[in-house]
Amino acid sequence: MMMNKKFLLPLLMTVALFLVSCDKDDDPIVTNPFDDQSESSDAARSKIVVISDLHMGNDLVYSENVKHLDRLEQFLKEVRASETIKELVLGGDILDEWYVPTRIDTYGSGTQADFVRKSVEANKNVFDVLNGIIRDGHIKVTYLPGNHDMGFLPEQINIAMPGVNQARDAGERYPVGTYSPDGFPQIAIEHGHRYDFFCAITPGANESEAPGSIMPPGYFFARIAANSFVNPTTQEAATKVPLVTLHDPGNAEQRSKYVYYNLWKKVMEEVIYVNDSFSDPIITTNIGNFTKSYAINDILPRNNASDGNIEMDLYNGLFTQENWDARQRYNNVSIVNHVDSSIVGSLKTAFINDQADVQYFRNSESKVRLVIFGHTHIPMMKSHTNLQGEKCLYVNSGSWEDRKTRDQNASIDQDAINMHFVVIDPLGADKKTLQVSLYQYKYGTHSLEEVSVLDL
Repeated sequence: MMMNKKFLLPLLMTVALFLVSCDKDDDPIVTNPFDDQSESSDAARSKIVVISDLHMGNDLVYSENVKHLDRLEQFLKEVRASETIKELVLGGDILDEWYVPTRIDTYGSGTQADFVRKSVEANKNVFDVLNGIIRDGHIKVTYLPGNHDMGFLPEQINIAMPGVNQARDAGERYPVGTYSPDGFPQIAIEHGHRYDFFCAITPGANESEAPGSIMPPGYFFARIAANSFVNPTTQEAATKVPLVTLHDPGNAEQRSKYVYYNLWKKVMEEVIYVNDSFSDPIITTNIGNFTKSYAINDILPRNNASDGNIEMDLYNGLFTQENWDARQRYNNVSIVNHVDSSIVGSLKTAFINDQADVQYFRNSESKVRLVIFGHTHIPMMKSHTNLQGEKCLYVNSGSWEDRKTRDQNASIDQDAINMHFVVIDPLGADKKTLQVSLYQYKYGTHSLEEVSVLDL
């Protein structure tokens, strides 16, 4: 029997509503992991999330972050959907114009702006979510520069993330940046590279070669490192670093150059093996006011033929305490360090981590109680005591880069490697108690590694 149409439509709608209600009752209620972890006494947005060292490159053939991009997109979607996050801080090395194999012309026939656009396109899904967070306007997004993205002007960052808040120290177009989240002057977030001899901004170092350049020696280290993974060789087959001798140990500058030489020797023979001749001009620049192609020998120290003193073609004038003091002041370092300690500290990450204590907690002019760095790629949390006897906390936010291997067929569980982030959760009615948590985004879940409470 054919049912009258005027009764059929209401019946179908009733059945549909019943089925939908049954589905809702049966399905588990999915809570955003950021909101589920909240210890706040109310549902207002208050959390601050910090990530750093995403190292999103221009070409996924050699970029440092390829295997983790899908997880990064997933993580940022959780940030975007959260109802308790107030701020997202991008703590430097977000883009990467350093990690480019030696023979590749970084910009090709284009400009730095073209490089940024290509980087955004290569990492489109991630930037789509990031820019969605910015456009939504619910979560403040702040970017501060690291060393791998120190050369990008504010307007170039705005190409990648239109409207992002940029935390840059006053007075320079290429500065480092320190950020204190809204309402929390006791928190200092910075990348951490300003204390690193290899990676701190380096004005005036190579004026005859690249007038106005700020690129530090670490830039060339990154280029050689990228080459060593794209064109791998073995430690046994790698080109060996020529012997350099310290003939004048009483000369402080010569001693510092010898320290620098030994650091290069260590990394070239134990970390970044290359099978190129050191005299071949394989490092194509065309970036940061450099225009030539350089040989590895142009960067490495050597004994000169006349008196045996240690010298080099690039960065030869950096190795006096006076020069390092001036360079630290340019990088807005409050408490200047010894040049030799800073050279060695470029490889020993404890030196960088300890700068949280030196520059902030043991500095009588500082009121900062919580410091967050990136840069070293080693996530950690460490308690300190300031000059007033108050508990302070240092946290390193780790990295989202892949684990690199020279064996292209090696099986690596990248889903259990890196991908760390920090959550600051202000507690109580006055928000003066901070629960600080270090997580790993392991297999797409929030895996808590360490937590501490700080009363401001």
